[in-house]
Amino acid sequence: MNGRIVAIVGAVLALWMSVGRWAFGIGGTLSWWYAPTIGLGFLALHLWLARRLRITRDRGKRTSRSTIVSLTLSWACAIGFGLTVPDRAGDELVSILSLAAGSGFSAEMSIALCNPFGILAFALLVAALGFSAADARDPKPEEDEIPGEGGMVRHPLA
Repeated sequence: MNGRIVAIVGAVLALWMSVGRWAFGIGGTLSWWYAPTIGLGFLALHLWLARRLRITRDRGKRTSRSTIVSLTLSWACAIGFGLTVPDRAGDELVSILSLAAGSGFSAEMSIALCNPFGILAFALLVAALGFSAADARDPKPEEDEIPGEGGMVRHPLA
């Protein structure tokens, strides 16, 4: 996986999560809270992941399936978050999903879904960071492989 792609997709999804509702004409005052908190945090984690992926590639290692899957699931949750996160349009909270459906029930459901989507997007991204850090490490040597050591360990009281 390429670190540049991760950084670009991370920037696009950070914008989508924080100010994506403006493209649908329902942007409001809550976007000014989403941009520095959710948007910058999501972007920073993606830039860190892109760096970790570059380190893995430079060490001649492969990016594991667990890193790719957790990152892909994080992106899917970020898209879901952007669709369901509400913003204040006039005197009511409106999300992209509730705007498309046009009912009060869909507005309440989208507000109820946005928190799990956001939490999962960040948690899966942090998991991808952990997996990518493990991808770049050298394997631990087995006890038999340590040079100069062998036999049993001395008892501490002997």
